[in-house]
Amino acid sequence: MTNKPPIRVLVAKPGLDGHDRGAKIIARALRDAGMEVIYTGLRQTPEMIVSAAIQEDVDCIGLSILSGAHNVIVPRIAALLREQRAEDILLVLGGTIPDEDQPKLKENGVSAIFGPGTPLETTITFIRENVKPRGLLIS
Repeated sequence: MTNKPPIRVLVAKPGLDGHDRGAKIIARALRDAGMEVIYTGLRQTPEMIVSAAIQEDVDCIGLSILSGAHNVIVPRIAALLREQRAEDILLVLGGTIPDEDQPKLKENGVSAIFGPGTPLETTITFIRENVKPRGLLIS
């Protein structure tokens, strides 16, 4: 039995939102669950997030948005992932996202939306069960 590499997750705070406590909590929980976590910090542009995700060869991008800019930022990130042929990267979203905005975000490639109060284990389990397996190297 071979050891699978750990799931690599990029946690990002896009836009002008200055509140990162939740992002830091989820980053620590994912790390404690055995995942490799890259936290990009505050005020990231969609271009910076997608570039970092590709450079770091991540399996998942976790966005934390509390600013209300999700309807602009998330579709841009999804479009950039498609342009880079990286839409196989699991895209999840956390934050205060109104129910009426969620269907459109999911149409744009968001696999799951975790609102305030979501148990950390729910997010961890979702990522583990939905991340796409990495390609096999054939020698």
